[in-house]
Amino acid sequence: MSISEANCLTPAVRRLALLRWWLFAGMALAVAAAPLLLDIALPLAPLVGVLLLLGIFNLVVQLRSGAAMGVPEFAGQLAVDLAGMGVLLYLAGGATNPLVSLLLLPVAVAALSLPGAWVAGIAALAIGLYSFLMLYSLPLPIADAERATRLHLAGMWLTFVVSAAMAAWFITRMTASIRQRDTELAAAREQALRDAQVVAIGQLAAGAAHELGTPLATMKVLAGELARDDRLPPDVRDDLELLQRQTGICKEIVSGLTRQAGVERAGQMMALPDWLEGVVTRWRTLWPQASCTLVIETAGKPPAVMVGAAIEQAVTNLLNNAAKIAPQDLRLVAGWEGNRLRLAVHDRGPGFPAEILRRCGSAPLPAAADGNGIGLWLTRSAVEHAGGRLRLENTATGAVATIELPL
Repeated sequence: MSISEANCLTPAVRRLALLRWWLFAGMALAVAAAPLLLDIALPLAPLVGVLLLLGIFNLVVQLRSGAAMGVPEFAGQLAVDLAGMGVLLYLAGGATNPLVSLLLLPVAVAALSLPGAWVAGIAALAIGLYSFLMLYSLPLPIADAERATRLHLAGMWLTFVVSAAMAAWFITRMTASIRQRDTELAAAREQALRDAQVVAIGQLAAGAAHELGTPLATMKVLAGELARDDRLPPDVRDDLELLQRQTGICKEIVSGLTRQAGVERAGQMMALPDWLEGVVTRWRTLWPQASCTLVIETAGKPPAVMVGAAIEQAVTNLLNNAAKIAPQDLRLVAGWEGNRLRLAVHDRGPGFPAEILRRCGSAPLPAAADGNGIGLWLTRSAVEHAGGRLRLENTATGAVATIELPL
């Protein structure tokens, strides 16, 4: 059996143990009430012995209910339940006992939790026990036939009520677990698809970086040679020097992509302000016309963080998107609480469009969205891969993109 099947059975084991306690309590009450209230003599010693054995068995099951359990073991528990109930019914009238319908409860639990072959086995065992009890049992000592009929009808009503209540409770809880599992599986499939798309983009980026290396190197050399021409005006020479620096930065970026080739660089521990200062400094070289202020809003000693290329690129993507809309007065606000780190990029633009807020980086946006979609999409993938989440919101002064990460 697979690990996922074992994990799916774990909630069913816990609920079965709880259901078993209620069932045993009802049986113990019936065994105690029959001689006192109904004047029916029962073999109390063997009945109490069987109930104690079943109670010890359920206690052991409940103590190890957190461990992964296979289908054979779960089916074995249901078989023990049926066997224990069969012995109790054998000592208390057999098929004439109105509580005999309780043999259906383990069959219902099996039908909800086990594969078809195991369900058939549990059902066959229940049918076999019922058939045996029709032929062999210790009769209930009731001399008055009319009284016996009334007691039997009352017992059938009580058995129906108990069976209906227990089956409804167990089935409702199991159905809720199945819906939750389906939701988690759908989210996992969506995450896997998104990760596959990110890997494909990473491979494409690595190939593009390899191809762009030579043209960028040529452009840098040519810009340097033109900048040394004394015949050029000073303002043109300044522009060429800026072009040379920007080309160098591009060369470093594509060289880093080539080195990584889709593999995350090993992180290193750094103080949070030092790391963020470095991120903002490197970002300013790409956006010299923009302005960004770093704000540490939490007092006290800042935590150390594990620096990774993916998270640094995620913060850079948010800064890039904000600078495209409103390049002035950007703020990168950092704070922490407990074991959670919060990084928020504030801008003074018109805010996020409704489509971006709705999708929040769940998929790339069309090209008409000015490139915001792919950056947010990659940012969300990197943040969720690190165990965090991305949140977008509009405020009275602009837009805020927040990354929450575990420290």
